[in-house]
Amino acid sequence: MRRICVFLGSNAGRRPAYFDAATALGGLLAREGIGLVYGGASVGLMGALANAAVEAGGEVIGIIPQRLVEKEIAHKGLSDLRVVGSMHERKALMAELADGFVALPGGIGTLEELFEVWTWAQLGSHGKPCALLNIDGYYDRLLSFVDHVVDEGFMRGAHRDMLLVAQTPEQLIARMRDYRAPNVVKWIAHGER
Repeated sequence: MRRICVFLGSNAGRRPAYFDAATALGGLLAREGIGLVYGGASVGLMGALANAAVEAGGEVIGIIPQRLVEKEIAHKGLSDLRVVGSMHERKALMAELADGFVALPGGIGTLEELFEVWTWAQLGSHGKPCALLNIDGYYDRLLSFVDHVVDEGFMRGAHRDMLLVAQTPEQLIARMRDYRAPNVVKWIAHGER
């Protein structure tokens, strides 16, 4: 993998473990020679991730819409900060540049970005891994709900399993490197289990 796109909060969250995990992942990506693609902000978990990758000598590409440059406080310490016209352009460029996607703790934007790339994977638009770095059980309830979606027949188990889950950055990178996209039809026939 040349580059990983990371979705995460522009806030730091309440637990120090979130900040620590973002910092650890940024440093690990740089040490492993994996470039970072992210939302381009200098604040919250986004800033912690980027700062750690930059400090460790890694490639960091920040992508931020013009209208968020001031709101999210665009990271001025990046050698590659790309300002785009819209959120749609941001997500399209992130997807184009990345060989995989990771979500750390974050809010609705983080969830929306993850679910979009996971949907594209489910539909076969790409075969890139999608993953959660589940720090201190942050995503446990979401994962329970996704299991409910499978139980109710709105998603195949194979598509649920496409979403990799790890508790540490090291586990995450290993699982992403081993990932092979399943060749499974999305649609479930009525009555099929």
